Amino acid sequence: MFPGLAHRPWHVFFRVSLQGRAPFSQRSPRLPQLCTGGVNGLWFSLPDCRVASSGLLGKVQYYSTSGSSDDGPPKPAPGDAPSAENVLSAAAKATPATAAPGNVAGPLSQGLTKAETIQVKVRAVLKKREYGAKYTQNNFITAVRAMNEFCLKPSDLENLRKIRRRSPHDDTEAFTVFLRSDVEAKALEVWGSQEALARERNLRKEVEREYQENIFRNQQLLKEYKDFWGNTKPRSGPRATFLQGPGKVVMVAICINGLNFFFKLLAWVYTGSASMFSEAIHSLADTCNQALLALGISQSVRNPDAGHPYGFTNMRYIASLISGVGIFMMGAGLSWYHGIMGLLHPAPMESLLWAYCILAGSLVSEGATLLVAVNEIKRSAQLHEVSFYEYVMQSRDPSTNVVLLEDAAAVLGVIMAAGCMGLTSLTGNPYYDSLGSLGVGTLLGSVSAFLIYTNTEALLGRSIQPERVQKLTEFLENDPAVRAIHDVKATDLGMSKVRFKAEVDFDGRVVTRSYLEKQDIDQILNEIQLVKTPEELESFMLKHGENIIDTLGAEVDRLEKELKHRNPEVRHVDLEIL
Repeated sequence: MFPGLAHRPWHVFFRVSLQGRAPFSQRSPRLPQLCTGGVNGLWFSLPDCRVASSGLLGKVQYYSTSGSSDDGPPKPAPGDAPSAENVLSAAAKATPATAAPGNVAGPLSQGLTKAETIQVKVRAVLKKREYGAKYTQNNFITAVRAMNEFCLKPSDLENLRKIRRRSPHDDTEAFTVFLRSDVEAKALEVWGSQEALARERNLRKEVEREYQENIFRNQQLLKEYKDFWGNTKPRSGPRATFLQGPGKVVMVAICINGLNFFFKLLAWVYTGSASMFSEAIHSLADTCNQALLALGISQSVRNPDAGHPYGFTNMRYIASLISGVGIFMMGAGLSWYHGIMGLLHPAPMESLLWAYCILAGSLVSEGATLLVAVNEIKRSAQLHEVSFYEYVMQSRDPSTNVVLLEDAAAVLGVIMAAGCMGLTSLTGNPYYDSLGSLGVGTLLGSVSAFLIYTNTEALLGRSIQPERVQKLTEFLENDPAVRAIHDVKATDLGMSKVRFKAEVDFDGRVVTRSYLEKQDIDQILNEIQLVKTPEELESFMLKHGENIIDTLGAEVDRLEKELKHRNPEVRHVDLEIL
């Protein structure tokens, strides 16, 4: 279409529009459209090819992308295409001569007396930028990474350009970063070459490996020293854990169940009762399982580390799960075995007087432990604003739940064993005692099945109640900067800790206004007026675009802090920008 531009790079798109079009019947025959054009100092000249018969020339408008103040077409060089004015003049002179007499030239001449205007709209398009390794070298890098990855010292970073950026951590407002290109240049200046820098990195890796080995060796020596001389490290943390809350309940249960096991074992040795043997095994199982719970509680209060960023809270659920399996295998299994053997091979029993006394003492002690567990669960349920039943079924505190269920089963087991032993004393039939052992085993199996189910559900990462999810979602949706919330996930991490994740569709207008409220509007207007070229426009947009992205990140931080403040159970918040 533009033969004169075939050899030039094409970076400009244009659109031709005709204004004041004549009716179709009044249009003249079209002439070949000749035009000149170009970019950066090269002009477009598009004449209207519907020439007026009266000799008037079509009005031509010129547009330039060179930024020059001279409004006019360039002078044609010799040998170039003829100018638009010459073409229009020749066409105006040739039109009356070519009109034959008798032809319908009247209406055509009237239609061609009007001069029409052709407008050319030019739109500049920035050249597509290729982002490679050179561009990414301008990324930011922290001081710690600069020293570790490029083997630099703090003094090497003092003279580099420092940039203050928004901190991703809650405890700091901002932190200092450096340009990666500056750090790389400084590393080459310090070490001389890439090969020397690589050798230094390998050397430091070897030193780090030896350091880790020495730490492990020293830890082993320290452990041996403590085992020989005794560990004098203060244990205020674990002691405080076992003096209140679930730790206190577990320690009370361990002491009482240990004593019950000892006295029940003596009663079984004296009487030979199958029910008493089941009760002794029951108390032993309770003691071992609650020791596991104490271990889980002590491990769950450890601080998060690099390998476990969300902490060790789930250790309580793991210990409770193992406890449930132990009750099933050790308690229920042995009770069923002893009961079946008593049915297959019945044996007479001795006097049951001592057995009744021990069972009465066990009933009192197990009842006291059960009362401690019930009071603790009631207090925790009121604190979390849920009912007693919901607190137990949701397994919010697995350690206290295990103690509660084990002691409840122990109280029922004591009553069941005493009743079966009484029937055996009255009737002289040992089968009743064996049936009591089977009943205690079934009771223990039911408790273990419930513990395994609830703790497995907790370890799988179950969702919190829909009402609580709706509360968190409504808080975000009521914020002006949020347009919509999608893919909401609220996971119970255990021990009243929640992890909340959602994809947020932010309102760009609100975020931009939040950025503009902190800027000098007059200064921005002056910057806009100074923009004349695509390069200046690109620089202006990149500057403010980066600042708006930082404002968006600050909005995300604000929402996360407010969400945690209003809902203390939410410990981890992940808001993804949609």
